[in-house]
Amino acid sequence: MKRTESLRKTRIHHYCGGKQGKICFYFEHRLLSPLTYRYLLNQPDACRDRSPLLVLLVPVAPQDSAARGAVRRTWGSAERDVLTLFFSGLPGAQLQPSLQGALQEESRLHADIIQMDFLDSYQNLTIKTMMMMKWFSTFCPHAAFGMKVDADVFVNVFLLLERLQRSPRRGFITGSVIYDGQPRRDPNSKWFLSEERYRDHTFPPYVSGAGYVFSGDMAGRISWASRFVRMIPLEDVYVGLCLRVLDVRPVYSRSGMFLRNLFEIRTLKYDRCTFARLLIVNRYRPAELLQIGTSTHDMPPLH
Repeated sequence: MKRTESLRKTRIHHYCGGKQGKICFYFEHRLLSPLTYRYLLNQPDACRDRSPLLVLLVPVAPQDSAARGAVRRTWGSAERDVLTLFFSGLPGAQLQPSLQGALQEESRLHADIIQMDFLDSYQNLTIKTMMMMKWFSTFCPHAAFGMKVDADVFVNVFLLLERLQRSPRRGFITGSVIYDGQPRRDPNSKWFLSEERYRDHTFPPYVSGAGYVFSGDMAGRISWASRFVRMIPLEDVYVGLCLRVLDVRPVYSRSGMFLRNLFEIRTLKYDRCTFARLLIVNRYRPAELLQIGTSTHDMPPLH
């Protein structure tokens, strides 16, 4: 039986967290249980004989083979200290018969696809993200860092690895931090969030879902904290809610005299010098990513 039902109901009567135990939660909510789902495709031995410095966790729709191919040929290409994995759910019913076989063959060739048995959709992106965290903590527990990053993002792996050498190994998460987020109450908005699902008028600080980096211990901690957070379809905000339970604050990655944000969530026209100083740049089609990747191949970071 296919598990496209995303959540099961539970009740949390009392939980207090924070350094002085003063952050308390009393509510009924819907809980994401990793045991609800199973792996249709898995790579359980990906970290068996290695402890990568960085694991790149890339959520991607099952039909987006071009996006996966572009990542493999650019920033996701094999590096000694880096492991790249793609996470998918189930294709829609109209695509499933032919697409599932193609995905299985792609997985056989590249051994880098993990597929779970829930419907792959924007509304289920939070489920996918939590399952990625659970997978990371289960199968790559000794990796130093993880990075959740979308497939349409350029990643400057050279600069990122350099900065990770100086980054905290515990309790650390960094990206483009949003401090003033508010729920959209317009039902026509893609990011609509009703008061029934989220009562507060503001969000806690969270990192943009385009790409963020976390120390290896945070995957298991975020997965644990999800037991105390009501599910919402905004995956980056949801991670921020989990961080609030953990009393962990995300931090900006900045550099230079003007403290420029290194996680650029806008789309920029390619410029070699600009891109050499950024960790990510957002939203490129596969063909564009391949062009950028060709120009930046073996490009050392600028100082």
